[in-house]
Amino acid sequence: MGETIPIAVPRKGRPLESVLDRLADRLGVPDLADDITSTLRHEKALTKGTIDPDEADVYHRLAAYSTVDDPTAPEYTLLRDDRAGKPRRIVFDSVTIPLTDVEGAPDGAAIQLVGREEPFRSLRTHEFALGFDSADLVLEEVVELRPEPLNRIADINARINPSDTDVQVVTGMGDTVYHTLLATPEVAPSSGSLDREFLEAYEGPLCIEPRYERLVQAVLGTRALEGIEFRYPEEGREEEAAIAETGLGVYLTVTGSTARDHGLLLGEQLFPSETVLLENTAETTETVEFVRSLLDGADLETELAVGQ
Repeated sequence: MGETIPIAVPRKGRPLESVLDRLADRLGVPDLADDITSTLRHEKALTKGTIDPDEADVYHRLAAYSTVDDPTAPEYTLLRDDRAGKPRRIVFDSVTIPLTDVEGAPDGAAIQLVGREEPFRSLRTHEFALGFDSADLVLEEVVELRPEPLNRIADINARINPSDTDVQVVTGMGDTVYHTLLATPEVAPSSGSLDREFLEAYEGPLCIEPRYERLVQAVLGTRALEGIEFRYPEEGREEEAAIAETGLGVYLTVTGSTARDHGLLLGEQLFPSETVLLENTAETTETVEFVRSLLDGADLETELAVGQ
């Protein structure tokens, strides 16, 4: 019997879909990826109330999704959602994918995707050799804070102290959004750009999400934060609205339309937020190295280019 390599993945959302897209492309399993994605999108819509529930309650749907005879079919589980009322939500649990048809794979080798709330931390505790998680969490957890800014995901490994963790970033998945500098016209410079240089001279409040405080410190560099006071949105308040009230802030943007709706100007894209492939180097085996090579590649459209 060959080795099965467990890989920690997010349980839901854009990061998991990015992983599934990558596997569909590299392992030739588009039907499996589509099945998991469509199931989770349907369950998300039910949880949000954007579609009417069918007659089956959440427990019956879970049984229908997960009670299968095929050992390679996906399994799901229930978690409490953070929406009002804390409804139970069906999320991804696991699936095993044999590598039988993959050229060069060791005999009997397979991978098992295992859903985790915090995949990066599962790698840090040596439960897994490989996993996928947001690059943001790596910044929030282990990168060193320095006076100089952190501009690229590719620079993260150089900021990780090996005595803190054996986990390293391997590559990104290309699902990039950006932590962007936002400001009202009154605060933005009348001439020049709304960018890091502006922040170097700025003194005053800067609105951020509390969970991103350490990330922002790493991305901007401690030198640029001299004279800056962090402000945080009140619970339940839209982030862009809080930034508009403060005058200046940093938040994730895709198109920037919501920020513009609040009268905000979009400044420099300070740092890319992207799902990344992670490896615990202390847990590497030959089969792990082979699986890692399957998931990496120059064909990825990613902000991450480790070692370049």
